[in-house]
Amino acid sequence: MPVETRSARDRSAVGRFPTVTLGFGEDTEENVEQPKAKTAPKKNGCRQWLRKVCWCCHPKSKDDDITDTLVTTSDETEKEDEKSSHKPVTGGSEIHELLLKVQSINLMKNKSGENRMEHHTNLYHGDNLIIRRGQSFQMWITLSRAFNPNTDKLHLELQTGPLPTVSKGTHVIVPLVEQLEGKRWEAAVVQQNDKKIHLSVSSPPTAVIGRYQLTVETNCANGPFSSTHDPANDVYVLFNPWCEDDTVFMDSEDEKQEYVLNDVGRLYYGTENQIGVRTWNFGQFDDGILAACLFVLEKSGTQSSGWGDPVNVVRIVSAMVNSPDDQGVLEGNWSGNYSGGTSPTVWSGSVEILKEYHKKGGTPVKYGQCWVFAGIVTSVLRCLGIPCRPVTNFNSAHDTDVSLTTDVYLDENMEPIDELNGDSVWNFHVWNDCWMARPDLPPGNGGWQAVDATPQETSQGTYCCGPAPLAAVRNGQVYLKHDCPFVFAEVNSDKIYWQRNVNGTFSQIYSENKTVGHCISTKAVGSDERSDITNLYKYPEGTEEERIAVETACSYGSKASAYSSPTAKDVSVEVTMNGQGPAMGKDAELTITLRNSSSEKRTAHLNGQVAVMYYTGVLKATVKKDSVQVDVPPNEVIVTEWSLDYKDYKDQLIDQAALMLTLSGRVKETQQVLATQFSFRLRTPDLIMKPIGKAAVGERMAVEILFTNPLPQVLKAVTFNVEGLGLLSAQKIKYGDIGSRASVSVTEYFVPTLPGPRKLLASLDCRQLTQVHGVMDVAVEDESSSAP
Repeated sequence: MPVETRSARDRSAVGRFPTVTLGFGEDTEENVEQPKAKTAPKKNGCRQWLRKVCWCCHPKSKDDDITDTLVTTSDETEKEDEKSSHKPVTGGSEIHELLLKVQSINLMKNKSGENRMEHHTNLYHGDNLIIRRGQSFQMWITLSRAFNPNTDKLHLELQTGPLPTVSKGTHVIVPLVEQLEGKRWEAAVVQQNDKKIHLSVSSPPTAVIGRYQLTVETNCANGPFSSTHDPANDVYVLFNPWCEDDTVFMDSEDEKQEYVLNDVGRLYYGTENQIGVRTWNFGQFDDGILAACLFVLEKSGTQSSGWGDPVNVVRIVSAMVNSPDDQGVLEGNWSGNYSGGTSPTVWSGSVEILKEYHKKGGTPVKYGQCWVFAGIVTSVLRCLGIPCRPVTNFNSAHDTDVSLTTDVYLDENMEPIDELNGDSVWNFHVWNDCWMARPDLPPGNGGWQAVDATPQETSQGTYCCGPAPLAAVRNGQVYLKHDCPFVFAEVNSDKIYWQRNVNGTFSQIYSENKTVGHCISTKAVGSDERSDITNLYKYPEGTEEERIAVETACSYGSKASAYSSPTAKDVSVEVTMNGQGPAMGKDAELTITLRNSSSEKRTAHLNGQVAVMYYTGVLKATVKKDSVQVDVPPNEVIVTEWSLDYKDYKDQLIDQAALMLTLSGRVKETQQVLATQFSFRLRTPDLIMKPIGKAAVGERMAVEILFTNPLPQVLKAVTFNVEGLGLLSAQKIKYGDIGSRASVSVTEYFVPTLPGPRKLLASLDCRQLTQVHGVMDVAVEDESSSAP
């Protein structure tokens, strides 16, 4: 006679293993009879318990494999339900007595799948579901039985931040609806296959970005059920430049490819006459970078409920990328001494910095300067979905007193008064533009916004800057937020010279209105060419529109009453440079041109002073002083050559090899003041890079790096740095000393891991020479296509 097999629901035993009696029970008959009925073997409770304690002492047998399958399903009766699923279902059948349980969730998160491709997140490494807000995504849910929309209820719950709250948008209830309407959190069943249901889920274009924990809630006549949170099912929500209702929407597909999806870019440096360029790995899709970027937001301590507004997020990122007041990502250092950290010129990308910051739990990485801050901001904002680009401003003013002028103070002898000259003009300064609408400002101020993470001045008590609309900066509307006065002064302030009087007061003696904000540069869309975007920041110099913008801005400055328009003059002085300018290790030569537009002779007495300086405009040391008297005949031009010997500067150079010549003086006959400053740098050589071997995924190849020391002195403790996304992680090669004028070769081997066009970057660092770098294009074949 067959033995009746009891359902798990009918057992009175309590616990995960209901048949375990440890020898004290009375179910011997069942254990004996069950095999005769050809049913699944019963669980041996002692052996299973011991195996869980020490699996090596009690390995699984074949019987145990079957038992384990029964135990570890989300519903212990799943096998029995499947056996009886062919039977007609009646209202009183067992299947309707169950809770509606969630057995599995499939978020369809494969990188080549529909979700990741449709949301333009297929480039992110990792197997997480990464979506963009304002757009629907697909998922499958497997339930313990078929879903009946007439009697069963189901909804999703998404939670983000430390204290998820429904009213703040950080605890989201996603209801099940019959049809998606869009622009809100909702889900609809688009397909049902027995116990599986296919949901289409939409989110609003204003959703808070971040990492959400997903659970599924069900309810039926037998009660509610909540799935267990599984970190593998977390949902990452980003900004969406492809969604017209998102405030970061960008219409041009080419620009989205450049400013959101491009993970390698160009940073410009040097002077306006000697614009240098280096390649930078933004690496926003690299493994672990999205987690690091969200960690940066979390580390800020700001409420995640504000992370739906790109203005807030950009401001947070601007503050958190620097370290002075919030233990942000990167510690700035302009001292020239980088012991205990990495020299700013060595970095070739953001990945290593962001990963180190995340790995160390929020300890600032050492060290950075403006282009490194800008590179990291680009990486973080592009990773989060905000279009962003690095921007370099040449002759960039640093206004320290909100006067919107760059002030130069001279003593009675026309010598600079160093302790009063707080304002400075940097050879170049790198910040960022990010793209967004500005519904918080008057119409017309959307589009590109300037944001700067380099810690120069505080904004509302924090070292951050922006987002400042370029439209407002261009028109001198410095009363609009955020930090428009500071950005305006960087690109369009007049330089005003003040001379100390005998009684200690100062008089304005001269002004220059074309000295700052030149050749504002960023990488062109779709190419490695430089794009000049000066016209976005200011009207053409000297035009009526530009002068009106300056006067409008200065009327809000701290020295509004001191502002005066330029006056006519008949003698002018100009400093120029031949060709690409002087090279490192050689004498520097410049040209001084004096023009006399009057009909009478003029005698100009000029004082010259050249100083080594940090690229920020801060002087390190004066290396040469001279003076000259020049007679300029009526309506004539006099050209004189000026030179600086290598021996005069070789022991004083720092970082960018930047120097500044300051000329000041008077015209004897008219007392007209002559003053100008000219910044230049000493050009450094490039690293020459040559590929060795075939570039294919999984195949070993090499690169040969060639370098010639341009200096008549030995370079001490030289280090080469090599890295490339999809080629190799950052590597340091300690080479040693390189002799005077000597040429060297270094070979580095690597195995490409990703196909397609790649860039391999290299840089050289030593105490005597910096800003030496190179880039090599590598076209990597796919593994399959390279097979014989």
